[in-house]
Amino acid sequence: MQAPRPHAKTSRMSPPLGPAVDATPRPIPARVPIRGKYAVLEPLHVRHVPELWRAAQGADDSWAYLGCGPFASQDAMARYVADFATNFDYLPWAVRPVTTGEVSGWLALLDVQPKHASIELGSIWFSPRMQRTRAATEAMYLLLRHAADDLGYRRLVWKCNALNAPSKRAADRLGFTFE
Repeated sequence: MQAPRPHAKTSRMSPPLGPAVDATPRPIPARVPIRGKYAVLEPLHVRHVPELWRAAQGADDSWAYLGCGPFASQDAMARYVADFATNFDYLPWAVRPVTTGEVSGWLALLDVQPKHASIELGSIWFSPRMQRTRAATEAMYLLLRHAADDLGYRRLVWKCNALNAPSKRAADRLGFTFE
């Protein structure tokens, strides 16, 4: 622990600041495939829509806390995915569980702040068949590990609706703490 040091303007002691951090801006994440043991992340593309559409059938409640969906048709989902996958505010990946081989959800990195080494994991939609599976947990872990270990981001952010209990449990399971 760093000892308090005298404040430059007064005789008061300044608060402890901790060790110096590398202030070099972090790179913008590249949308490249990421392979894990239980899940493969693929840059989201409209070619994933048929599989996503099948995964979304009968899953209207899974969209409750998102700003999109459920979609009235496969075409409506395709229009959303085409925009989402090419919007510079989001870096989305489709999630393909190894056990099924079928894309069953998506997640994204967003609010990328290279100067502050801060990045958010969000816009997560997992179909009911993928929720609470090893593939779901690993998909989130893979993106967080990529941001922290590969790219050097120091602040990993998770935001969710206060009523979204499954999202809050997932954040707890991944080691996030409430701020």
